[in-house]
Amino acid sequence: MERKRSGRRYYNKRKKTWTQQCKDYLRQFIAFLFSNIGIICLVVGYTIAGAFMFIFIEGAPGNAMAVIDRVGANRSGTADRIWDMVCCNAYCEDEWKQEVQVHLRSFQSHVIEAVRNFSYEGPNKQMTRWSFSGSFLYSLSVITTIGYGNVTPRTLLGKLATILYAIVGMPLFLLYLSNIGDILAKSFKWIYAKCCLCRNCKKRRKRMLAIQRKEQWKMDMRDFKLNTGVLTEGEESDDEGTTDGSSSLSFNDTQEVTVPISLCLTIMVGYISGGAILFSKWESWEFFDGSYFCFISLSTIGFGDFVPGNSITGTGTNPSSGTTGIRTSAGTVIELSFILCSMYLMLGMALIAMCFNLMQQDVVMKIRTCTDIVRRISRCKN
Repeated sequence: MERKRSGRRYYNKRKKTWTQQCKDYLRQFIAFLFSNIGIICLVVGYTIAGAFMFIFIEGAPGNAMAVIDRVGANRSGTADRIWDMVCCNAYCEDEWKQEVQVHLRSFQSHVIEAVRNFSYEGPNKQMTRWSFSGSFLYSLSVITTIGYGNVTPRTLLGKLATILYAIVGMPLFLLYLSNIGDILAKSFKWIYAKCCLCRNCKKRRKRMLAIQRKEQWKMDMRDFKLNTGVLTEGEESDDEGTTDGSSSLSFNDTQEVTVPISLCLTIMVGYISGGAILFSKWESWEFFDGSYFCFISLSTIGFGDFVPGNSITGTGTNPSSGTTGIRTSAGTVIELSFILCSMYLMLGMALIAMCFNLMQQDVVMKIRTCTDIVRRISRCKN
């Protein structure tokens, strides 16, 4: 009894303080953030936060009205200059036409520059370029380094926010690609080994793995003998038993299985083709144009000549493309095509990273096999 009471007293004395508990909770929270699920939530949350930030900075009504006022002032100034030229008798007809064309081209370039960043739908409608959906797609294109270029910040604060947002977001997205791509690669290799490999292939691959491990062990022992001149007995006989294995592969063994490059290319082509079909329905594009957009986006080239949402009017439904939207209580429209496009890009870039990882492993394994064959041929000649 005395020992139990003393043990309880010792436990009570060693009880963690509030600050230590907070530190433990903080460590667990940070570990969760950098786990696989946590990284996905962190990327999505960071993109949503960036969308609201750019709506607040660039989507303010004052910015849109300032652009409208500048366009109107430029139009009035152009009209006044043309009228002054009409009243002046010093110009002949050809010179007057050339001078008018110069002023009209200047006004045209000014209007095009304004339309590139704002979509004005009328006096009673809002600017739709910096809606939540458009800002979300812009934030995602920044951290993924796609950079379509159809929407760019116009204010000084927006440009500074884009720089700071990209500095933090790009490493975060690269971490997402690395972790999620590695998980998808391991899962796909396990599925491929279980479903696609026949029983004889599994036995042959297991024997090849055992032979490779034995060759590596022999090379290590040879190096050890050259360095020390001492080799323990019985190790080689113990290792020879590894050639006798069961016909099934464990999860660790499946990680040594390589997926053919042709299968990886088939997955990539299939994913791009599926996206092309979806975007051809959402945006009324041709199938080839949709495939071109998917490839340019997933490869992070992002020319910006094809961008989803160009045919969206912001009223909730576009009858020409069938694009639907969700209208929130605040009156804004969340275009489903923007959200689905963002999900397509996030999943697709992880899938492309998985395919590149699998193709790299297949190439490395083939190079190793060729190296082993050359080494064995050289040994036979000697």
